[in-house]
Amino acid sequence: MDIQTLLQKQQSFYKQQETKKLSFRLQALDTLKHIIIKNETAINQALKEDLNKSPFETYMTEIGMVLSELSYIQKYLPKWYKPHKVKTPLTQFHAKSYTLSEPYGVCLIMSPWNYPFQLTMEPLIGSIAGGNCSIIKPSAYATHTSQLVENLIKQAFPEDYISVIQGGRQENTALLEQSFDFIFFTGGVTVGKLVMEKAAQHLTPVCLELGGKSPCIVDHTADIPLSAKRIAFGKFLNAGQTCVAPDYLLAHESIKEQLISEIKKNIHLFFGDNPLDNQNLPKIINEKHFKRLMNLIQSEDIYCGGNTDKQIKISPTIVDNVSPESSLMQEEIFGPILPVLTYQKIEDIIEFITNRPKPLALYLFSSSKETQNKILQEVSFGGGCINDTIIHLATSNMGFGGVGSSGMGNYHGKKSFETFTHEKSIVNKSTWLDLSMRYHPYTEKNYKMLKRFLK
Repeated sequence: MDIQTLLQKQQSFYKQQETKKLSFRLQALDTLKHIIIKNETAINQALKEDLNKSPFETYMTEIGMVLSELSYIQKYLPKWYKPHKVKTPLTQFHAKSYTLSEPYGVCLIMSPWNYPFQLTMEPLIGSIAGGNCSIIKPSAYATHTSQLVENLIKQAFPEDYISVIQGGRQENTALLEQSFDFIFFTGGVTVGKLVMEKAAQHLTPVCLELGGKSPCIVDHTADIPLSAKRIAFGKFLNAGQTCVAPDYLLAHESIKEQLISEIKKNIHLFFGDNPLDNQNLPKIINEKHFKRLMNLIQSEDIYCGGNTDKQIKISPTIVDNVSPESSLMQEEIFGPILPVLTYQKIEDIIEFITNRPKPLALYLFSSSKETQNKILQEVSFGGGCINDTIIHLATSNMGFGGVGSSGMGNYHGKKSFETFTHEKSIVNKSTWLDLSMRYHPYTEKNYKMLKRFLK
């Protein structure tokens, strides 16, 4: 079936009003949950093929997060679904005011290759909860997981409700030429700009989950051994192919040597003396990205790592004495390479970060409340952690999203429901009373009365 015909089928199904019913949404969420649980082994296998993820890492970062989000939204959706009363101004007496969330209609969800299961299912959960139909476009790079997602969706839902379109650039282009009611895109800045440009032609609202160079700051008051352990976890998870991975390290010059020594120690604790021999070390998604990463470090001062094998794995790598003008500092790394820069004063790194595009994440390791507050107040970023990495996105109680060039819009938990719905504002005015002062003719008396009400 061609894309235009599929879109028309979904538009037709949406107009039948079924997806708007709370019972329909809850049943769809339950169906999705059960088919994921039933196919856990197949999901593990697909992600092993695409990224060499272990079952533990797959459950922690993909399956488990999705199931947790499903449970949360199933619990709270009945509450969010209801109209919400708000106060009515005295000038509108007598009336009742409330807001009502309605679906957008047919949504396009474009997902990436680095967490190809989780970053497809999490926005889909929001779309279902919002009462929409959905067309999913998974990544062409994560071929096994994309095929699995298509198989699961076909088993679970009719195609006029939720369907999957596979393919590459040609299919992406064809999809973006269509008039969707909402587009949710996760990926890089370059393609994100194209999505926004195409959406603008149809005045289609978008949520863009992008990326950027997320800094990790460690000052002299930090717990260095614990900081190193948590930085190594966040940076080398999924071989660094994480949009919120610490992209580069800003270490106070007094603790830099100790810090990178401790990170190296944790690399050995996590992956062994030869990480390339570790069966649980994730691989780079494809040859193209592998070569790009290796080119970034070919003329750098490698403190540890930098080794490769035929499976396109790269051992966790620390690069010391990095220049701000280095190629490593010009683009998001998206791999297991950690550049290290030093600083003397906190004001210097605030200026350094704020002179660059706003990052998706920021991590600060410090025991100083003054430093914590200064960074949070003066630096703009999507979200982050104090004295940890990554974990701020692993909750349904807070929204996740970027700012500026790192994205727009939020999702997770209630934010997913809000992202995939439009909030209507309603005033239900009584007919037994009608204040005459708003009508012509406008008199001096009514003017004075109006000024009493509106100030």
